[in-house]
Amino acid sequence: MLKIENLHAEVDGKPILKGLSLEVAAGEVHAIMGPNGAGKSTLSYVLGGRPGYEVTGGSVTFSERDGTSIDLLALDPHERAAAGLFLGFQYPVEIPGVSNVQFLREALNAQRAARGEEPLSGGDFLKLAKEKAGLLRMDMDMLKRQVNVGFSGGEKKRAEMVQMGILAPQFAVLDETDSGLDIDALRVVGEGINTIMRAPDKGVLLITHYQRLLDVVKPDRVSILAAGRIVQTGGPELAQRLEDEGYDAVMAEAAA
Repeated sequence: MLKIENLHAEVDGKPILKGLSLEVAAGEVHAIMGPNGAGKSTLSYVLGGRPGYEVTGGSVTFSERDGTSIDLLALDPHERAAAGLFLGFQYPVEIPGVSNVQFLREALNAQRAARGEEPLSGGDFLKLAKEKAGLLRMDMDMLKRQVNVGFSGGEKKRAEMVQMGILAPQFAVLDETDSGLDIDALRVVGEGINTIMRAPDKGVLLITHYQRLLDVVKPDRVSILAAGRIVQTGGPELAQRLEDEGYDAVMAEAAA
């Protein structure tokens, strides 16, 4: 579903990704872990098409909703979203003056228009939004408020998962979704990811520092990203080893 080959990228002339290769199959949740400064957020921004992140080599192939393989890097950010890619931010931004309901309806109908589909009516959209908000235990009154304004860290992450549920992407790149969550919110968000994205025709690249989210989401594979490259890939037990032994011991073994 997502195939990254020998990806190189830099920010302000500084190389961050240095030959990263990774493949995520349809139906798979693939966790990325690694020390600070390894390039995890840079990878997510490059996949999402954030300005300022320059790709200097390599390729990213993405399978659209109809199964067609496309060059993801050749698309603008909004085209990537319409093709079925969703990017969840470590720090969701506030958008004063714009309600969540307004923002989400416009985003969904813009993507539907790009795919040649009819827009959802106001009533149909509110029904969909209520359903997805319920999955994340979020009251509809929260969605009537300005986007993320005055929200706690946990509320921002739950609102972002509601957005993912409404947009129904084929592939989600989630950058440290567990950041700022307490124990209860972590479980709600993790269960939301499972409900929305666990399907044979979908995929998830889940970037995290900690085992605690993986206890809920239960990834199929785990990779360690260090110094801009994938240095080791294994099953869920690899994340538990990192939790128990730390990065130094596990990466020293990988380099041996």
